[in-house]
Amino acid sequence: MKALRNYLDKIKPNFEEGGKFHAFRSVFDGFETFLFVPNTTSKTGTHIHDAIDSKRIMSIVVIALMPALLFGMYNVGYQHFTHTGTEGGFWEMFAYGFLAVLPKIIVSYVVGLGIEFVVAQWKKEEIQEGFLVSGMLIPMIVPVDCPLWILAIAVAFSVIFAKEVFGGTGMNVFNVALVTRAFLFFAYPTKMSGDAVWVAQDSIFGLGNTVDGLTAATPLGQAATGMPVEASLSDMFWGFIPGSIGETSVVAILIGAVILLWTGIASWKTMISVFVGGAFMAFIFNQFGSETNAMAQMPWYEHLILGGFCFGAVFMATDPVTSARTETGKYIFGFLIGAMAIVIRVLNPGYPEGMMLAILLMNIFAPLIDYCVVQSNIGRREKRAIKSNN
Repeated sequence: MKALRNYLDKIKPNFEEGGKFHAFRSVFDGFETFLFVPNTTSKTGTHIHDAIDSKRIMSIVVIALMPALLFGMYNVGYQHFTHTGTEGGFWEMFAYGFLAVLPKIIVSYVVGLGIEFVVAQWKKEEIQEGFLVSGMLIPMIVPVDCPLWILAIAVAFSVIFAKEVFGGTGMNVFNVALVTRAFLFFAYPTKMSGDAVWVAQDSIFGLGNTVDGLTAATPLGQAATGMPVEASLSDMFWGFIPGSIGETSVVAILIGAVILLWTGIASWKTMISVFVGGAFMAFIFNQFGSETNAMAQMPWYEHLILGGFCFGAVFMATDPVTSARTETGKYIFGFLIGAMAIVIRVLNPGYPEGMMLAILLMNIFAPLIDYCVVQSNIGRREKRAIKSNN
């Protein structure tokens, strides 16, 4: 590491103003600050210095995503081999999934970071690190058969219109990864509606079989159409079901949740409130919902472990930029996300997966929730002050 540090110090003058590579100063700064914590300090104003910066925070979130990503890769291979009737071992299935998912990760990062590099250089600013997480989230919330060119367009749209036009990382109103999924949903609803997720149907480097027109309905899709859910509760929990790449395994997502909570990156108040809100609303529908509506009669615990509910609660709702920031507001924000997700699932049979729309909707109201909480605190303090003066 010392040799790398010395090498970076040696070539750094070439990227500073007046150097022959000064046009790429933002790119060099981005890689340098990713590899090493900056040693610069503020000269004026009041600042709180901490041992961790935003790049390190984003890196921890990426690490927390690894269990869900790795299982998702295996599940892609498992679903393909199962539905094509191909025999294969663990490593063959994992290799198939790895080769199927890797291009999506590459496209996501190349397009997203490429746009951020260009914008940073144009504005003569540092490269913002928010896309380190978004670039990993995006491939995990799309079906494995999502065409790469469609994914590239969706990533470009979300980075430009959901992030950069608002001022970049920390200024965006909506979760960037969810805007990507929303773009795909409205532009290509048959691939993203949630009622049927395509199982990979092509052979990759001799792994698996190539078939035509192979689809596999997700458990949510089966329930929404009134079909009996074929997957067992155990398969739902472990993740051996068709679904978007990173959203199927509750166990893998819970491991990521433990990492985020143990490191203090995510708020347990938001996370727990999402599950409470979802369970509450699902229970209400179980008691008073229509008997002819299969989604209303789905047990509350199945609602929580199916689709993108767990993934959204752990990795999307807890986004510190787009969620509520007051402590009381986090409870309200999370509860409303969980409740709204179930409402959308039950009342909109054309869209059985409601987590994405619920989080995006509450992203809009997060500032209002914080405002109401702050004003309520101010009002209570004013009443106490007036009472004490009298």
